[in-house]
Amino acid sequence: MGKYAIGELEEVILLTVDILYENAYGISIKEDIESRLNRRVSVGAMRTALSRLEKKSLLRSEFGEATAIRGGKRKRYYRVTPYGKKALEEVMETRRKLWDAIPPVAFDF
Repeated sequence: MGKYAIGELEEVILLTVDILYENAYGISIKEDIESRLNRRVSVGAMRTALSRLEKKSLLRSEFGEATAIRGGKRKRYYRVTPYGKKALEEVMETRRKLWDAIPPVAFDF
């Protein structure tokens, strides 16, 4: 692993934040992962991963406007940073190299 080593959940969250682009906030990220990947994600695990990604400077966040629908609470929106993009590119390249290294006979069942 290189400079931008991330775990699988972190990778999925970074990709989902990019997919959602300007609508990437906690619940939308959770719901998109669950519907798109048919995979359950606990709120706690997701919050921990989001926090870890911000500490690694792979994500940044900012608060949106307060709304009456949310009782005046503001949503925290996430965006992938240039370092986050590099981390995703590194993961993709690593996986591609591994897939390319598998001899064709390995999947002859």
